[in-house]
Amino acid sequence: MLETPLPGVTELPGVTNLLSVTDLTLGVKRSNSSTVIVDSVSFDVATGDRFGIVGESGSGKSMTLRAIANLLPVGVQVMSGSIRYNGQELVGMNRGKRRGLMGPEIAMIFQEPMTALNPVMRVGEQIAEGPRRHLGLSRKAAMDLAVSMMGRTGIPDPARRALAYPHELSGGLRQRIMIAMAISCRPKLILCDEPTTALDVTVQRQVLRLLEELCDDFGASLVFVTHDLAVVNQTCRNLAVMYAGRMVETGRVKDVFRDPRHPYTKGLLDSAPDFDQPHRPLIPIPGFPANLANRPNACAFAPRCPFVRDHCLEESPPLAPVEPGRDAACFYSDEIFKKVTV
Repeated sequence: MLETPLPGVTELPGVTNLLSVTDLTLGVKRSNSSTVIVDSVSFDVATGDRFGIVGESGSGKSMTLRAIANLLPVGVQVMSGSIRYNGQELVGMNRGKRRGLMGPEIAMIFQEPMTALNPVMRVGEQIAEGPRRHLGLSRKAAMDLAVSMMGRTGIPDPARRALAYPHELSGGLRQRIMIAMAISCRPKLILCDEPTTALDVTVQRQVLRLLEELCDDFGASLVFVTHDLAVVNQTCRNLAVMYAGRMVETGRVKDVFRDPRHPYTKGLLDSAPDFDQPHRPLIPIPGFPANLANRPNACAFAPRCPFVRDHCLEESPPLAPVEPGRDAACFYSDEIFKKVTV
């Protein structure tokens, strides 16, 4: 496997879904045409679960996350589908009510803190802003909570660093500030958009451990978007693989990594370093990602797939069960990945 998962990643018996995304389609509408960038995506996140979404840049994973947080870029809109959080439908919800969920119920951790943090506000004040607005705390009580959250995320001398501006802190500390902001109102769902991409390996591992511990302590669910398979393997229990705006494989992380059932998933695993097999050659995926503005009425991965057949060039395969708890969007999954028994 890519790397040994962190301790604590275990199954959750008897849980219910906190988040349900059903047939979510996102796109850009123009006067006489539209471009679909996320196509009929569906997945569930159980209470207390850690769910990963992995794929190349442009696969639609971050847009899916931003749709949940109601932070889609200008021009991108929900064209159809449902996003239900704790039984509430978010698509079409009143803007004020939707905004009220962000902080006390749903929090988001962004990829680059320097673009997400206010450069002219002290970091302690930025963390305290959420508790003051959503929890009704006084300025002093909110600042005390901010310092406490900074200490909880492992920031040394939090009272002093609460007075710092973002540019005065290292990348790892800035990311911990973002995590402290996210957990300050004890949300039930934490959305992570590649929060460890810009960090070195040592700091990355510390941040991942911290996120896991905080989710366990607070009972929060996690949706973690990344292109890094090792991060998903360390952090998440369940996984969806996205390609060209569609989900091409879903299942438990340990099952998908051990026995991929879609050629794209296999390609991702073959092109990533394997710490258990350090001398295994890396096999890159040939070609380039599909052009979403000119999406073919066929399997989007077909031009790059080593197993492509005529049927793949004529029709897009649906995401369908391949075994209990596993779905894959490949016409020939059973044949290509057939297990050989002796």
